[in-house]
Amino acid sequence: MNTVYSIEDIRDYVQTVKAAGKTVALVPTMGNLHDGHLTLVTKAKELADVVIVSIYVNQMQFGPNEDYQSYPRTMAQDEALLEEHNVDMVFAPTSHIIYPEGLDNHTEIKVEALDGMHCGKSRPNFFTGIATVVTKLFNIVQPDLAVFGEKDFQQLCIIRKMVKDLCLPVEIVGAPIARSETGLALSSRNGYLSEEELEQACLLSQELKKAKAAIEEGNANYDILQRDAIAHLAESGFQPDYFNIIRRSDLHTAGPNDKELIILAAAALGKARLIDNIQIDL
Repeated sequence: MNTVYSIEDIRDYVQTVKAAGKTVALVPTMGNLHDGHLTLVTKAKELADVVIVSIYVNQMQFGPNEDYQSYPRTMAQDEALLEEHNVDMVFAPTSHIIYPEGLDNHTEIKVEALDGMHCGKSRPNFFTGIATVVTKLFNIVQPDLAVFGEKDFQQLCIIRKMVKDLCLPVEIVGAPIARSETGLALSSRNGYLSEEELEQACLLSQELKKAKAAIEEGNANYDILQRDAIAHLAESGFQPDYFNIIRRSDLHTAGPNDKELIILAAAALGKARLIDNIQIDL
């Protein structure tokens, strides 16, 4: 496994393997890899001949008071993990490569229809930053497919719509949420949690399961279920952002006749902002 840093080097590599008739999968990451990322790598290896993992901490998706400067950067550890899992190539561009004229002079991609709700409501530039950098990565690497985790479900929907709307020739594959033994969705930001907070954090997934069970038993009072969940999380030491019962198709509020639902939740605990979700088929 090699690591390359320039657009020319990654394109040369991809052109060579494609000329040999091989398919290419991209797994975009911000590094600080954990078992959740490795499940994406495993999925990519099932679907393509060659797997490329990108590692880039994307400043555009961080708000002014968020953790861009302190976000963990663990390149040597990440490379060792990826080599163990037989990744073919790592692409690790610098900000000068991704934003050569700086963030203030860069074209942005915004998926208006899905942006200003849920996480986008409290993190106004977050999904614009993601859509922009993912578009750039797709244009640079030119993969046949790309794998994203379903934990970031709104992000996954935004990327799928962006690819469809911009006619990008990339298949988008979602991979199931990877969880710890306690049910906590794996995330790089879980490293911000103390041992006590790690034990407490599993309450978020438990609250999702409880709401799902109530809906499957016929409770269609979604507003009350949402308010109760937020209140319970707050009582348990979280700072809830949202707990929304919505349609999977367009991320809008679910109604009594909708059958394919998802509950999206976000809450701060200590220094970490946690997100999670659970899908429901009625």
